[in-house]
Amino acid sequence: MTSLKAPLSAQDLLLALQAYPECGTAFDLAANPLLKTIAPVETAESGSLTFLEAGKSLVLLENTQASAILLPPDPQLQQLASDRSIAWIASVQPKLLFARSVPLFYQPQRPPVGLHPTAIVDPTAHVGEGVSIGAYVVIGPGAIVEDEVCLHPHVVIYGGAHIGRRSVVHAQAVIHERAILGSDCVIHSGAVIGSEGFGFVPSAQGWVKLDQAGYTVLEDQVEVGCNSAVDRPAMGETRLGRNTKIDNLVQIAHNCQLGQHCLMAGQSGMAGSVTLEDNVIVAGQAGIANQIHIGKGAILSSRTGVIKDVAAGQVVSGHPAQPHRQWLKIATTYPHLPEMQRSLRLLQAQVQALEMQLAAYGAEHPGADPLNSL
Repeated sequence: MTSLKAPLSAQDLLLALQAYPECGTAFDLAANPLLKTIAPVETAESGSLTFLEAGKSLVLLENTQASAILLPPDPQLQQLASDRSIAWIASVQPKLLFARSVPLFYQPQRPPVGLHPTAIVDPTAHVGEGVSIGAYVVIGPGAIVEDEVCLHPHVVIYGGAHIGRRSVVHAQAVIHERAILGSDCVIHSGAVIGSEGFGFVPSAQGWVKLDQAGYTVLEDQVEVGCNSAVDRPAMGETRLGRNTKIDNLVQIAHNCQLGQHCLMAGQSGMAGSVTLEDNVIVAGQAGIANQIHIGKGAILSSRTGVIKDVAAGQVVSGHPAQPHRQWLKIATTYPHLPEMQRSLRLLQAQVQALEMQLAAYGAEHPGADPLNSL
């Protein structure tokens, strides 16, 4: 990305975005407005950059006050933007191109490079070049913090943990022993990486704790949201694959194996030894039982309860999980259940009355076929 920062002209924005393949070749810079900020299309004001995805209402473009907009390759939208003197740049993926634009207008806060005087760093720990260590950070013995890492205030890095280059750990997150983070990871506030897995063995005297002596591995570009937990196993490892993203309040138990580019939304969770292949999406509050295998590209919709394996590419919903289209049919039936129950009781009463009539007829006419009397 270019070193340009807002405010910048539409021309400068175009030059910066042309480095990305999703930036189209069509554009109209209008009067080359100065851009100071980003905003949603509905509330954007003069000096703002926004975007509009394909299929969105034309009215949004008619009413926006943005000075520049990223548009899909739609001639009608592009002509309207030109008619309104709004600078526009075409893209087959406007939202993705917008994401590329955000760093031009916003830089996350981070402590200055160096060691805050209140931080505690064990003398046996290794701290690389250009590291930012905020107030009251604690780094334990033998820990490794690679170059350009950012540790916000009150972060705790246990002894023996390893933090990869350019990773960011936000305030009050904890990285336990035997946790290994790759490069460019982001751990948000309150998250705990490598916490002890839930391991207890029954005995005649009660539960015996099984110490969790394994490893927790986050590959490059993994992001873990606020107050989420990724547990350490007793043996082996818990692993999150490259570019996997975890939302807030997510539980990942011991020995789970998540592939690359997986996505888990808030309040979802999985029991121990679950496997997600690459590109799996787990929506909010979905739960996965112990030792389940989820195939590549599968999608678990919100509040899905998974108690058996899910095939690659399958979309499942409900509890227990079932094909999404089947679940939709079941869900549309729910509002009609009281009416269906009344109809069923009425039919049961009618059948009972007919049975009684047939029994009475048989008693009065032994050996006769009651159907012939109908």
